[in-house]
Amino acid sequence: MTQTVLRQGTLQDGALPKPGRARRKWGRNPNAERSANEAQGVSRWVMLGILAFLAMYSAGPLWWLFVASTKSKEQLYTTNGLWFGQFSLGDNLVALFTYQEGIFSRWLWNTVVYSTLGSVGVTLVALAAGYAIAKYQYRGRGFTMGLIIASFLIPGTLMIVPSFVLFTQMGIYDTIWAMILPGMFGSFSVYLAKVYAEGAVPSELMEAARIDGAGEYRIFFSLGLRLMTTAGATIFLLHFVASWNTFMWPLVFLKGADKWPVMLGLYSWLERGTDSQYDLTGLVITGSLISTIPMVVLMIAMQRYWRSGVTMGSLK
Repeated sequence: MTQTVLRQGTLQDGALPKPGRARRKWGRNPNAERSANEAQGVSRWVMLGILAFLAMYSAGPLWWLFVASTKSKEQLYTTNGLWFGQFSLGDNLVALFTYQEGIFSRWLWNTVVYSTLGSVGVTLVALAAGYAIAKYQYRGRGFTMGLIIASFLIPGTLMIVPSFVLFTQMGIYDTIWAMILPGMFGSFSVYLAKVYAEGAVPSELMEAARIDGAGEYRIFFSLGLRLMTTAGATIFLLHFVASWNTFMWPLVFLKGADKWPVMLGLYSWLERGTDSQYDLTGLVITGSLISTIPMVVLMIAMQRYWRSGVTMGSLK
């Protein structure tokens, strides 16, 4: 401190600064403090404005979808798209669930089955594979991990033709297994589980379990799976969202309309509405709103796993 003051030229050698003069020289400047507070206030308002714009940009399509689903067919084209007209949501729901003998309910159930079974399967497979790659040493471990990472570079569209030939030979083309079985395997999910297992499952804890007489399967199911709950919830949620919104895969591998998921069924209604005298746009909008409800419920139900994962990460 003394050297710093000497460099400023305010002290002579061997002299100490007087307390009053030091406070006047180095004390807080009211003008500078006021300018700093004003700058912080402006930056805070700018940040709040940007966040408000992003929130409106994200919620705008959902708001339009909800408003449009409450309108009749005539009001859908003649009223403001961002505000309500005559409230006809009940009539739209009745028309949605009774059109074509209630096939929308069938599409919704098919989507729940495909997404749930596929997500449960890929979660178990990914956690087991990622745990094995992360915690066990064996010949070819690096090569296996290289193949998993290299598979990220292959577009999913290139796998349609080989999968079509394989499914036809296996006899599962145009069956629900053409949707469920491929959904149980995901290279990115394995990579995610492997990275998480490296930090979440201590090798010392596994060794202690072996000393106590536990086998490898018991260690995995009783210890590994519990410590990898956050990774499992993440993999399940990501795959469930992807399966719920899938379109290309059922378009190629499912012919019968009674096996379609909801996205493909709504698309068929939309195409029929533009190519024929019947306008099914209102049913498509109402069906799109209904199809988002399970995703919202799932997000709310599983947010506690995300919250616990963030807390664990902050403690580490």
